[in-house]
Amino acid sequence: MTHYQKLLRVSTTGKSLQNITPSIAAIVAESGVETGLCTLFLRHTSASLLIQENADPDVLKDLANFMAKLVPEAAQYIHDAEGPDDMPAHIRTALTHTSEHIPINRGHLVLGTWQGIYVWEHRQHQHIREVVVHISG
Repeated sequence: MTHYQKLLRVSTTGKSLQNITPSIAAIVAESGVETGLCTLFLRHTSASLLIQENADPDVLKDLANFMAKLVPEAAQYIHDAEGPDDMPAHIRTALTHTSEHIPINRGHLVLGTWQGIYVWEHRQHQHIREVVVHISG
């Protein structure tokens, strides 16, 4: 069994979804693993990972709008030490994922035709987010 691990730093632009699929695919190719599993872990509590539609950007806009209505920033939260967007960001992360697992076959991620991997930044300002990419096979 081969294990390969790399830290991917993702620069976000404030509330947004950053497509990291090409970067993850490059790390899988770099690993040399032909058949296995790619595990992604986001090391943050106010951003999340998402596998979602990568062809129509309206899907991502609709998801962001839905989440903004579901977890509004205007609500009164006890935790507000880092600003009014902090606690809503933690709730949004709790409702989504900080890890994903994607099979690898013939040296490639086994994603569906329209699937992409995203870091979903839930805070208003830009951040550097870290994704641990662990490949085994």
